[in-house]
Amino acid sequence: MGQGSSQFTEAELEEYQELTYFTKKEILYAHKRFKNLALEKVGHNRNAKLPMDKLLSLPELRANPFGERMCLIFSSTKDGDCTFEDFLDMMSVFSEAAPKSVKAEYAFRIFDFDGDDYLGRSDLEETITKLVSPQRFSSEDMKALVNRVLEEADLDDDGMLAFAEFEHVISKSPDFANSFRIRL
Repeated sequence: MGQGSSQFTEAELEEYQELTYFTKKEILYAHKRFKNLALEKVGHNRNAKLPMDKLLSLPELRANPFGERMCLIFSSTKDGDCTFEDFLDMMSVFSEAAPKSVKAEYAFRIFDFDGDDYLGRSDLEETITKLVSPQRFSSEDMKALVNRVLEEADLDDDGMLAFAEFEHVISKSPDFANSFRIRL
C-alpha cells in the first residue's frame, strides 16, 4: 500500500477487517474521518482519544438525538471520548453491513439510560423525549404512551422490557435496521 494507507500495517488492517463489518478501504476512510476531526491531536498518535464534542461534530452524530449516548456506549473509558478503535466499532455497528441483531443489541444499550439491562419506565420516557424533541408531552400523555409501549411489548408483565422483549418488538419493524445506520 502506498502513502495513503496511513499508519496501519497490512496485518492490522486485516485484523480490523475481521473485527468489523468494513473492508480495508472503508477502515482507511474511517481513519481519515477520525483524524480530520482533530488533525492536530491525532496526527500520528495511534492512541489518541477524541473528546465527545469533536465526535459530535460529525453530521451523522450531530443530527442523531442519541449521538451523545452512542459516544458514551462505545467509549472504552465510558466518558464519551473515543479512540480510533472505539470510533471504528461505532461506525461498524451502525454500518449498512452490520446485521440487525447487532444493531438491536447496541440500540438496547443506548436506550438503557440507567444501565440496568432493562428498559424501564424512566428509560422509555427518556427515549421518547429524545425522539420527539423539541416537542414535549404532558406528564399524563407521557405516562399513557409508556403504558401503551409496555402493554404491547412487556410480554412477562414485569413493568419493563428485557432485551428479548425489545428484540421481539423490533423484529416486527422492517425499518429498524435502516434507522440505525450511519454511512461512512
